[in-house]
Amino acid sequence: MRASIFLVYSVIVALFAGNSYAETTARVKLVNESIATFAGGCFWCTESDFEKLPGVKEVISGFSGGHVANPSYEDVSMGATGHVESVQVYYDPNLISYETLLDAFWRMINPTDNDGQFVDRGETYRSLIFYHNEEQKQKAEQSRQVLNKSGRYTAPVITEIRKFDAFYPAEDYHQDYYKKNPVRYNYYRFKSGRDQYLEKTWGDDLHLKVSQEKSSDPYSKPSDDVLRKTLTPLQYKVTQEESTEPPFKNTYWNEKRAGIYVDVVTGEPLFSSKDKYDSGTGWPSFSKPLVPDNVAEKKDFFMILPRTEVRSRYGNSHLGHVFTDGPKPTGLRYCLNSAALRFIPAEEMAAAGYGKYLVEFQEEK
Repeated sequence: MRASIFLVYSVIVALFAGNSYAETTARVKLVNESIATFAGGCFWCTESDFEKLPGVKEVISGFSGGHVANPSYEDVSMGATGHVESVQVYYDPNLISYETLLDAFWRMINPTDNDGQFVDRGETYRSLIFYHNEEQKQKAEQSRQVLNKSGRYTAPVITEIRKFDAFYPAEDYHQDYYKKNPVRYNYYRFKSGRDQYLEKTWGDDLHLKVSQEKSSDPYSKPSDDVLRKTLTPLQYKVTQEESTEPPFKNTYWNEKRAGIYVDVVTGEPLFSSKDKYDSGTGWPSFSKPLVPDNVAEKKDFFMILPRTEVRSRYGNSHLGHVFTDGPKPTGLRYCLNSAALRFIPAEEMAAAGYGKYLVEFQEEK
């Protein structure tokens, strides 16, 4: 159903973007993250549902289980590549367990249907769990067995559990579709019958109560409700919706004081004034991060040509982009949004809990 609706759009994107989506790779896994891969029909829906879980850092829509490298949405929809619509889930196992991801997954699908999911029919939309290691395999099999014995379904639970081979991200317009096109997404979701089926099947047990199991994060991301109350509209749009603020009309583009810049969402330290320079762009620019482990990079194609997006490690906040036209010795320009940052002046760093970074400014005292 969706394939026919978006076939023309897919061709247009391919022509103008030079099939750049096929060059896209899932972002680099951070030190404190694990990866899980699921297929549950429409990846717009499974991506949306997984991203709501605390401890899930990011979800990417794409394709798994086939025999063709870098397939397009059109290729997969034709049914000749063997792929299924899938999502790759990046999560912190200190905050959410793989077992909890499985419990959530069952509440997103019909595991008794092997011919598609809800309104989307065909093998492209069947449900699968792709395990990345033996531990995931054992937990997935055990979880499926428990569900089968629960009596919740009159038909057997037949979702396949298969060894992970490869994952290919879908075109950019599919990523975060529920955020970019909320009206069309909500209309599709309602018409698909997914929520009606899940509510009837699970009742009061549908909405899984997930608590962050044990946090080792020094900088925890607040819930979305808290963020909407504590961030300004611009800060929320930039960090959570990947918006961009105007050049020369933002807080820190011309900030020259000594200090550090932290994520406005979590407070994790990101950049130092020692590495800040005037790039002439009207946005705060840095030649390198203060704490490289706190800065993650990811390809995006919002401007047709590929760019490297910069996000914070713990908060997963959109910060800006990094380019290769910066000054020596790094040759990098981290071009950031002021709205994603909070500046801590050097004289306030100790009191704010950032005293260990004062060594950066000893020469300036």
